[in-house]
Amino acid sequence: MTIPPSTNGATNETNAFTPPPFLVELLDAKSPTGHEFAAQRVVDKYVRDAAHSYAKDALGNRIATLNPQGSPTIMFAGHIDEIALIVSYIDDKGFLYFEFLGGHDLVIPSGRRVRILTKNGPVLAITGKRAVHLMSPEDRRKVPERHDIWLDIGASSRHEAEKIVRIGDPAVYDESFELLRDTIGAARAFDDKAGCYIVMETLLRLARESTLDARVISVATTQEEIGTRGAQVAAQGISPDVSITVDVTHATDHPDADNRKFGRVSLSGGPVIARGPNINPLVFERLVSVAQEMEIPVQIEAAPRPTGTDARAIQMANAGVACGLLSLPLRYMHTPSEIVDIAVVEQCVQLLTGFTKSLKKGDSFAW
Repeated sequence: MTIPPSTNGATNETNAFTPPPFLVELLDAKSPTGHEFAAQRVVDKYVRDAAHSYAKDALGNRIATLNPQGSPTIMFAGHIDEIALIVSYIDDKGFLYFEFLGGHDLVIPSGRRVRILTKNGPVLAITGKRAVHLMSPEDRRKVPERHDIWLDIGASSRHEAEKIVRIGDPAVYDESFELLRDTIGAARAFDDKAGCYIVMETLLRLARESTLDARVISVATTQEEIGTRGAQVAAQGISPDVSITVDVTHATDHPDADNRKFGRVSLSGGPVIARGPNINPLVFERLVSVAQEMEIPVQIEAAPRPTGTDARAIQMANAGVACGLLSLPLRYMHTPSEIVDIAVVEQCVQLLTGFTKSLKKGDSFAW
């Protein structure tokens, strides 16, 4: 087994923050749900040689295992798919219409550059709609419906367009990772490439431990954005004793966020630990205890129902799984420019590493 060099972020000689290359490559990989090839390749590159075993399945999950004879079995899950568009119709003038892959805010798509992922490579397109100058006062107050927006690839006819794209080709916004200031970054798909990075980076660091009781399985899951589908299959196959999903949650420290409605979550306030019926209470308490011992600041979020994350599927796999949910605070979810504090990404890795090292043979989370 070859242990690659650490991929965590660092501070260079000028004290400017350098984000982890593994994370940046994941963020820039275009991996619409059901078409996660680019992100799969990044995970393969950084993780395959560090794992005792490394597998893929029919849904495209990437499954990395350490200490295969260990006990208990802990499964980490972070999804690699992102929201996107899928070409559904080409009109006679060569304009493309689309359906949504995952949840979209209809005020977002208009006037954007996107890349359509075709069999011959990415194709640039512009999301078009009628210009504001050509709208009535009533129309200007309306949010456009999906069928009022199209993709313009510069084709002059359906015949020309069909030589370039096919029905079913996915498309993603053409936005890349950038640092705003210090450790604050913006990217198209922190949801949930950051979570995938966290669970895989945790495995890379645990691979350097000389002693480890637990069997550790980190999964880069697919198709979370359309129903936690990859996680469901992976959890059924693995049948873990305990699992922690890593995803994003809404930072509510911005204008127009009523804390009475949405709770209090700070972008830079530390990892967020969920608490509620989707969460095993013993896993929750262990996470909090480990965070306190490691002096990692954490925030608590109430989760009153099955969460909108892979944890909802994993908890109900086979005879049931003791689940935890660790979330990364994020602003502007499901937009082309989500914002995250990468210092909190690192804190999440440290917390998962500490949690795993706290597991001893015979530990049970039955309650």
